[in-house]
Amino acid sequence: MTSDAKELLETKNGGRFGKQLRKEFLFEEGFRNLNHGAFGTYPRAVRDVLRSFQDAQEARTDDFIRYQYPKRNDESRQALSKYLNVPTSELVFVPNATTGVDTVLRNLTFAPNEYILYSASIYGACEKSVAYITETTPAKAAKIEYTFPVEDDWLVSAFASKIDEIEKAGGKVKVAVFDTVVSMPGVRLPFERITQLCREKGVLSLIDGAHGIGHVALDLKALDADFFITNCHKWLHVPRGCAIFHVPLRNQPLIRSTLPTSHGFTPCPTPSFTAPPTPLPSSNAPKSLFELNFEFTATLDTSPYLCVPAALEWRASIGGEDAIMRYCQTLAKHGAKRMAEILGTQVLDNETQTLTRCCMANVALPLDNKRMFEIGTQAGLEEGEVGIAIWNWMGRVWIDDYKTYLQSMFYDGRWWVRMSGQVYLELEDYEWAAGVIKEVCERAEKGEWAEKAKARL
Repeated sequence: MTSDAKELLETKNGGRFGKQLRKEFLFEEGFRNLNHGAFGTYPRAVRDVLRSFQDAQEARTDDFIRYQYPKRNDESRQALSKYLNVPTSELVFVPNATTGVDTVLRNLTFAPNEYILYSASIYGACEKSVAYITETTPAKAAKIEYTFPVEDDWLVSAFASKIDEIEKAGGKVKVAVFDTVVSMPGVRLPFERITQLCREKGVLSLIDGAHGIGHVALDLKALDADFFITNCHKWLHVPRGCAIFHVPLRNQPLIRSTLPTSHGFTPCPTPSFTAPPTPLPSSNAPKSLFELNFEFTATLDTSPYLCVPAALEWRASIGGEDAIMRYCQTLAKHGAKRMAEILGTQVLDNETQTLTRCCMANVALPLDNKRMFEIGTQAGLEEGEVGIAIWNWMGRVWIDDYKTYLQSMFYDGRWWVRMSGQVYLELEDYEWAAGVIKEVCERAEKGEWAEKAKARL
C-alpha cells in the first residue's frame, strides 16, 4: 500500500467513503462522475425527499405553496443557521451563487467614482455582471491581474495595494468581489484574510462561495463578510439549484429587491404610485422584511431548498461534515499528485501549498502546445480557433468514448484538467483518469481533433 493510499484509508475513520457509495447515487452503470465541482449531484435518499415535496405541491398546490412551503423553508434555513453559525434571520435562499452575486450588485447604489474591485479569477458570469453594472450605473470597475500560482500573502497585498491606488487617485472602492474556491482553475483563495482586509479598509465584501458549503470549513459569524452566497447543490449533496444567501442584519436595508423583483419589494412612496398588496398570506412566524422578500420571488420549483435537512442527515450517516471534507480534500490532493506522476506533469499549486487546501486540484496534460498549433494551422484553423476546437473535441471524447467527463482548460500556456475529490471516488479513479488522459492526448497528437474541426469548416 502506498503512503497516499494509506493516508486516504486513515481519513475514512469509520466513514463510508469510496466506490461502495456509488450504489447510493443515480449514476448510469459504468459512468465515472469525475467532475462533481461543476454541477454537483445527490444520493437517492435525497432524491426521494425531493420528489415527495414535488408530489405534495401537485396534490394540494395552493395549500402547499401558500401555507406549507414557508414552514419547510424555515426548517431548511434553521438547519443551515446551525451549520453556518449565523441567525436564521440572516439567511435566505436563491437558486445559485451567480444570482446571489447579481442580486447584491444590482441592489447597491453607486455614486460617481465608486468602484467594484474584483480579481482575475472571478467567475465569468459574475465578471459580466460587473460589466453590466458599469454600463448602467456610475460605477467603475478595477481588476487585479495575476496568473496562478500566486502566494496568499501576495494576493492579500495586491488587494490592499489596488484599494490604496484607487483612493489615492480620488476614487473609492465600494465593494470587492472574490471567491472562496475559484471555479477555473479550482484553487482555494485566502478569503478569510481578504474579508478582514476589506473590513479594515471600509470596503464591502461580496464573497462568491459557489464552492463553499460542504467543501471548506465555514463559520460565517467569525468570517463576518458583508454578503456571502454559497451553492448547496455543489458540495452539500442538495438537488440543484439551491444556494444560501447570507446578509448580516446591518446590511439587509441595502438589499431591497430580489431578482426578479417580486411581491415582497417595498417601493419608495411617491404621489403617483401606490404599491399593490401582496397576494400571499402573512406569515404566522415573526419575520423581517428581508426574509419575507426572499420567501417567494416568482413561480419556480423551490423543492431543492427544502431538501437541506435530508442532505445533512444523509451526510451524517456516512461520517459527518468533518470526515467528509477531510476525505474529499485528501483524495483531491493525493489523487492529483498520483495523476501527475503517471502523466509526467505537475499539479497547479504555490510554494506554501495553500491553493490545494480544497476538494479540487488541477493537473497539467502532457500536450505540446506548439505542436497543437502546428496541427491546427495545417488543418486551416486560425490561431484563436485551435483552443476551442481542442476543448470541444475533448468534451465529446470523454463522454462518448470513456463514459466520464473531465473539466479541461487552457491556462497560462498549457492544458489542464480540474479534478474533484468526492465521497464516491477513490485513488483508483484518479489513476484510471490518468490512463484515459494519456490515450486522449496521444489521439490529440495525431490530429484527431483537427480533423473533426476541419470537417465542420
